[in-house]
Amino acid sequence: MKSELVVDVQSKDISIALIEDGRLVSLQKESRDASYAVGNIYVAKVKKLMPGLNAAFVNVGYEKDAFLHYLDLGSQFSTYSEFVKSALADTKKQSIVSKAKVLPDINKNGTVADVLTVGQELLVQVAKEPISSKGPRLTTEISFTGRYLVLIPFSDKISVSQKIKATEEKLRLKQLIGTIKPKNFGVIIRTSAEGKRVAELNNELKTLLKCWEDAVAKAQQLPVPSLVYEEDNRALGVIRDIFSPSFESIHVNDAELFQQLYNYVSLIAPERKDIVKLYEKDEPIFDSFNITKQIKSSFGKTVSFKSGAYIIIEHTEALHVIDVNSGNRTKSDSNQESNALEVNLRAADEIARQLRLRDMGGIIVIDFIDMSQSEHRQALYDHMREVMANDRARHNILPLSKFGLMQITRQRVRPALDIVTSEACPSCYGTGEVPSSLLFTDRLKEKIDYIISHLKIVEFTIYVHPFVDAYLKKGFISEYRRWKMHFKAKFKIIPDQSLAYLQFKVFDKNHNEIDVKEDKDTNSSNTKK
Repeated sequence: MKSELVVDVQSKDISIALIEDGRLVSLQKESRDASYAVGNIYVAKVKKLMPGLNAAFVNVGYEKDAFLHYLDLGSQFSTYSEFVKSALADTKKQSIVSKAKVLPDINKNGTVADVLTVGQELLVQVAKEPISSKGPRLTTEISFTGRYLVLIPFSDKISVSQKIKATEEKLRLKQLIGTIKPKNFGVIIRTSAEGKRVAELNNELKTLLKCWEDAVAKAQQLPVPSLVYEEDNRALGVIRDIFSPSFESIHVNDAELFQQLYNYVSLIAPERKDIVKLYEKDEPIFDSFNITKQIKSSFGKTVSFKSGAYIIIEHTEALHVIDVNSGNRTKSDSNQESNALEVNLRAADEIARQLRLRDMGGIIVIDFIDMSQSEHRQALYDHMREVMANDRARHNILPLSKFGLMQITRQRVRPALDIVTSEACPSCYGTGEVPSSLLFTDRLKEKIDYIISHLKIVEFTIYVHPFVDAYLKKGFISEYRRWKMHFKAKFKIIPDQSLAYLQFKVFDKNHNEIDVKEDKDTNSSNTKK
């Protein structure tokens, strides 16, 4: 299987697409100024205790208070709490975990009022991002994730990934980490550590320890609440989690992020560093790799797949509901049962892809086409488990119920990705009245004149819908060429599949978007007849 990672860096967000054999299987979007992401650590203050929920609401600076349940405090909370209290009380002293006094574990069946007080200051880590109307979910079992290891302060346990099968290798790694890790730190050994030398593991362990020390030092100096540790940006995080020898290439359209990714891959797999490539074409990177079209066809309420069959996806506060339909599918075989099985199997393939693509979590209920034969129902259940095996999120799949429903629970740590595939009118700005499409090229020419004459910008790029681009460039003496000769400026017109038909965007030579909207753009369409 050929795997490629394509990273699109824009001024406001970063989009990361994972392609397997040319097919989009995962898409992640992250705002460049996003806060409260999973893994971020804050120095925070307990605002309110909720004995009925056995939890506390904590102020981390988010508009809604974050949620900290008693079970997310961790068994070593007493040791942790004493350390944090001492560290925040004496800001001039460096606090060292390995020298902390180990206290007894807290009672698993205890209450939040036994261990927390209103106004208490804590170091907390985001376990789940804010979803819908809920604030972030927190934990005080802090961890730092690396390529080979996960470092856990206030623990002495060493765990090895279950995906490492060889008993000798498990023992080797466990003994090796036991000799280099500091006291009062636990370590989870990840699958990628298999076969690695002590020097590589020791270097990463030191890096993770430095992250912890820096976070504590910041907590001692910054006001409460404040961010004291921020997880790597999503692009680096994705590579850290899913990087494998099957990666053919990693394409990124930003020089700064390219250098970060290149350095990271050089560190973890020097022989594979050349797979990181800087994309420098004018054509949008997602258009070049046919990702924009796949996004348009894969998101939205209705998703079609082979032979006219389709699924309908509905989202609610509590769960996601998926309905499988055969559509206008026709086949020479008149056996309704076998046709239903075939449609259901193909639907299972698409549903498994959609769960990863949209990062849907929580409860998912699927209404498959009814099948009467028990062996077909079992075959569908086995097939769904097989196609979900590559999903990295924790999940549980139940067999079909007597109503033909399949229930799936899938780990949810951030909101499901919801991309609106319908396009708002770019010409009327929501008024419902648009200029004539025949006059669009005249309008575009006026904008070019406005940019050059009024804004005094002579080097820029205009992105338009591919149909408009084709029209402007048709013929030897095209409209585009006449404009270049008339204005004598260094501007380019580039097709962009993400734009609506009469929409255009303008960027300067540094790829900063230029606002070309004038008063007459809104006044003319608002005039009542």
